[in-house]
Amino acid sequence: MKSKITLRLTILMVIFGFVLIVSQSYSLRENGTTNAITKANAIAEIVKSGLTAHMVNGNMDQRGVFLDSISKTENIKKIWIIRGENVVRQYGKSTKNDFPKDKLDKQTLNSGKLQYKINDHLSSATLRVTIPYNATDESSLNCMQCHDVKYGDTLGAVSIVFDISDIKEAGINNIIVTSLITFFATIIIIIMLNRLLKPYLETLEILNDRIDSATNGVFKNITLNNKLPSEAEKLIINYNDLTDSLMETFQEIDDKLKSFVGGTSTVTTSNNPLAESKEIITNLSYLYEFKNQIQLDKDKSEIYSRLGEIFKNQFNINYINILEIDDFTKVTKVYEHGGLDYCSKSIIENPDNCRVSRNASDVCSIFFQKACKYFTNDNYLYYCMDIEIGKSSKLIFNFIFLNEDELTEFKYNLPFIESYIKEVAPEISSKILFQALEDSALRDGLTGLYNRRFLDEHLKKLIPQATREKMNIGMLMLDMDHFKAVNDEYGHDIGDKVLQEFARVVLENVRDSDMVIRYGGEEFIVLLVGVKDEADTLTVANKIREKVAENEVDVYAGSTMRKTISIGVSMFPEDSTNFTTIMKYADLALYEAKDLGRNQVIRYSENKNDTLELF
Repeated sequence: MKSKITLRLTILMVIFGFVLIVSQSYSLRENGTTNAITKANAIAEIVKSGLTAHMVNGNMDQRGVFLDSISKTENIKKIWIIRGENVVRQYGKSTKNDFPKDKLDKQTLNSGKLQYKINDHLSSATLRVTIPYNATDESSLNCMQCHDVKYGDTLGAVSIVFDISDIKEAGINNIIVTSLITFFATIIIIIMLNRLLKPYLETLEILNDRIDSATNGVFKNITLNNKLPSEAEKLIINYNDLTDSLMETFQEIDDKLKSFVGGTSTVTTSNNPLAESKEIITNLSYLYEFKNQIQLDKDKSEIYSRLGEIFKNQFNINYINILEIDDFTKVTKVYEHGGLDYCSKSIIENPDNCRVSRNASDVCSIFFQKACKYFTNDNYLYYCMDIEIGKSSKLIFNFIFLNEDELTEFKYNLPFIESYIKEVAPEISSKILFQALEDSALRDGLTGLYNRRFLDEHLKKLIPQATREKMNIGMLMLDMDHFKAVNDEYGHDIGDKVLQEFARVVLENVRDSDMVIRYGGEEFIVLLVGVKDEADTLTVANKIREKVAENEVDVYAGSTMRKTISIGVSMFPEDSTNFTTIMKYADLALYEAKDLGRNQVIRYSENKNDTLELF
């Protein structure tokens, strides 16, 4: 910086000297030209007066002698007279060679104004000037007495060639003297400025270096020098105070920010706290947005998807598997991305196979040895971690990497990744709890089947969908035969067991898309959604009836019992488009099955008695 400022000052002084020399040279030249023209005007007046006198006295033939005498004046190289057209018209052409010699003479005669031209050569310079004689009416020199002209008409002109070499020489000498003075003045001024500004320039240079370092996160104080002027010393003291304050502030910000992400403070003179704090703040803002979003997500599957998007898009993780272990025994894969999975199968078979789940500590690939024997591919690197959700569940995160660079980047981002996972845990736990509460409201506590409330809520969506898509729904109304006798003979605990076994058998013999509902007591409803026709509905109903009849229920002391069921069948929309009516028809068919001896399937058919009972 010091050398740049010195160079700029030098250039400025040189430019100033050059401008000074040029302006002085131009001024000298203009002044010399002006003086020569003034002298030419004076000589022209002398010539004019002399010629007038010669004309009055009638001795114009002597004008050559007169002009020769004037031409001997200092610096006059040549002089001649030009006769204008007005004089030629009145007196005729002269024999004295007084016609225009060049373009300058003609321009003067035509315009009636003075014209001049400088002819500059290497070693000499001349001023060529032509001065017009215009008619006047002055009493001492009244041109109109002798000439038939108007006032202001051009009678003629005098042309003079001046030698102005002395002016040129003076200009050259002036340029040389001015250049020398400017040169030595510039050197002296630069030396003085350098001595005067040296401590300030050195201070600025040190400040510039420290500011560059601060931009990269390295803050250094400046050592004071007793030789510095008071202004520079005060500037350094203020800078050091600012640096100390910034370092304390950045250290405090860094410590507090990293406490949010589970990291430790690492602000030193070798890193960049500005960039590091900016990165932490950016990630915290993303984390805050993520937290707000997952609170609005409908269920935990949406949260898992959102978390997976964060892993992919923000942290560049391309292969992800997330497993949920419920009650530390049941394993479900809840999210995957990338198509690489080399351990989920073993974990689903036995949660204890997972090293992370078993030891509750992170597992990372180790070169030249297996960190986890259940990760079955040695061509990839991996990092596994877990977190508990609630009191009896946990999540397992399995991240897979193609190379060491990807794993290194993951480790660098690990504090932020862990922060996202920690934010997810309570939300997942609350969603599980909410789901459990919702299930308890919509499911039967004894059998785990959907209850009557669920049926009422679900039908609001199912019936419009079935109508829109023209789907058939088979309605089965099931009732266990003589169930009251079971409670009376064996007690309600055995009765409950019989109902649980009955629910299990029914579920095993319907599709996942079908719905089994405990409607009340020993009465159940099965909705065969999207069934092909009535024949398929009756086939399923008879299959359920047979399987229930075949099933043996342990009572006590090795004793077993078998129970039968009666089933009433109706069809939507074949029988009616009103589902309440469909349920009533199935109920009527069920009662008919019981009246006909139980343990059978009856398809509803319309008759007069039904109409009376319905209305």
